Amino acid sequence: MKVGAQYLGEGRCAFTVWAPALEQVEVQILAPREAVIPLERRSEGYWQGIVADLYPGALYRYRLNRDGSHPDPASQFQPQGVHGPSQVVDPRFDWTDESWRGIPLEAMVLYELHVGTFTPEGTFAAIIPRLPELRELGVTAIELMPIGQFPGDQQTDPGLAYRNWGYDGVYPFAVQNSYGGPDGLKCLVNACHQQGIAVVLDVVYNHFGPEGNYTSCFGPYFTENYRTPWGRAINFDGADSPGVRRYVIQNVLFWFQDYHLDALRLDATHAIYDLGARHVLQELAEATAALGRDTQWQRYLIAESDLNDPRLIRPWELGGYGLDAQWNDDFHHGLHTLLTGERLGYYMDFGQMAHLAKAYEANFVYDWQYSPHRQRYHGMPCLDRSPSQFVVYLQNHDQVGNRMLGDRITQSLSFEATKLAAGAMLLSPGIPMLFMGEEYGEPAPFTYFVSHADPDLIRAVRQGRKQEFEPFHLQGEPPDPEAVETFTRCRLNWHLQREGRHKVLWEFYQMLLTFRRTHPVMRQRDRQSLQVTIEEEKRLLSLIRLGQDSSLLCLLNFNPAPVMLQAPTGRSARKLIDSADERWMGPGSQLPIDLPAQELITLPPESLMVYELIGPFPPSLMI
Repeated sequence: MKVGAQYLGEGRCAFTVWAPALEQVEVQILAPREAVIPLERRSEGYWQGIVADLYPGALYRYRLNRDGSHPDPASQFQPQGVHGPSQVVDPRFDWTDESWRGIPLEAMVLYELHVGTFTPEGTFAAIIPRLPELRELGVTAIELMPIGQFPGDQQTDPGLAYRNWGYDGVYPFAVQNSYGGPDGLKCLVNACHQQGIAVVLDVVYNHFGPEGNYTSCFGPYFTENYRTPWGRAINFDGADSPGVRRYVIQNVLFWFQDYHLDALRLDATHAIYDLGARHVLQELAEATAALGRDTQWQRYLIAESDLNDPRLIRPWELGGYGLDAQWNDDFHHGLHTLLTGERLGYYMDFGQMAHLAKAYEANFVYDWQYSPHRQRYHGMPCLDRSPSQFVVYLQNHDQVGNRMLGDRITQSLSFEATKLAAGAMLLSPGIPMLFMGEEYGEPAPFTYFVSHADPDLIRAVRQGRKQEFEPFHLQGEPPDPEAVETFTRCRLNWHLQREGRHKVLWEFYQMLLTFRRTHPVMRQRDRQSLQVTIEEEKRLLSLIRLGQDSSLLCLLNFNPAPVMLQAPTGRSARKLIDSADERWMGPGSQLPIDLPAQELITLPPESLMVYELIGPFPPSLMI
């Protein structure tokens, strides 16, 4: 039973909806003609019918028990917003990516973006002209923040009407109307694949948004057994949950099959509650793997989780769920605190060189360690998983947008520290992810913004944002999420990309991404090819990447003062990267290109150096 309206061709459309407890379900055709057609009850709570003389573009709703009508829970398009009718979509599209078979997960360089603020137009179409620049930078995959239909104030200027991060979506199958709808997304994906860029979509299966959420009128999509921070939890393990599980599994396959997406990022999987013996995440992974075998095109599922639980990415035979990768907040927190000195909120658990070193070596800093912030033990070891199963980042929508002023980390760092931060992330064996504009030091904030119609809901959102910052002891008021100005301030300033320090930073990112992609040692991403040593007091970290014929010594100086150390013993090394070089608008470096053995060297403040050593790496590095 494929839920939603499926256009079969020749003016025939099949309607299928899951509504197990209802006595009658009718499809109400609103345009271009008016009609009410009863659906037939099928097995397991499904209702189905085929309507003739109906074509793509037709508007419809479902009438339930002859008492009120609602949009389709599996609507593929809501042209008039979350409260309006659903629209039949033509599945046909002139794809030109027949030879595309994706990008290996370990080769991905992710670039997270919000469609509405990435360009002044805020559409899928407006992203396409930017793709050659992203490819030139070294990006191999864009990651779209959620695009399932979310609410908006339609009385506002069309370009400003729909202001939302996307996590308040209520139609998981419906492509956001203000972004360009179904064909707009397909055109973007098609263009990305022509540029050799994969497309990852952020999807939300832990809750639905509050406005326009009519799914509970159809069936038990939600449960009272659990609560999420954002509203009612989805019913994955209670009575009638098989219909809900199929709904989500079909949504995963829908994005892969109908829109040719390469991967999905699963939002907040720690809030996907399922106490059954077979977790719904495992079912999603099994369905995705089966599709990959059938199509010879491997798709990926990437989890966000607050649990530090390696079961998410362990294979089924080892008792895991079989997802492909997960975000690693510990790496971000370890790096962020060293760079900024912040210790409030969850940052109190980090701040030592040892934390970042462990994030490199073991991915999870907290792997059943006591967390002062949580006041409990947290996480589990993940040493049996490859480092290339973890997404690492300096910034993302959460870590920027959940700050009270939405300020980016580059706004509080020196230019030298900014380059150091970029190198620390991109020299990691993990999957790197950039947040839009990071590559050139975008100064625009990225704050939380919404556009709701319910005054009570607006008040609740404002109050919730204020409470969210209490653990950080922040004074003052956060920007009003409902204000148009809050949204417009978040738009990127693309003209900066080719100016002054912004241009130099872009070129520095490009150099690092090229180095990561082309140097043989950087393609060695197993845990055994990585060694880390630190000097806590000097705030110095050496990251050693081991290869077959050569090795890389990456020296990261987080100290605002110069640091002296002895060069690796045994032989000379050749310098490949020097962030203090005048080419990168640095203060200049006295370090020679060819570094003699036993030489005492001085690293400039907040700097990054990479040396290559030919042959076996010496057993120790004296710092």
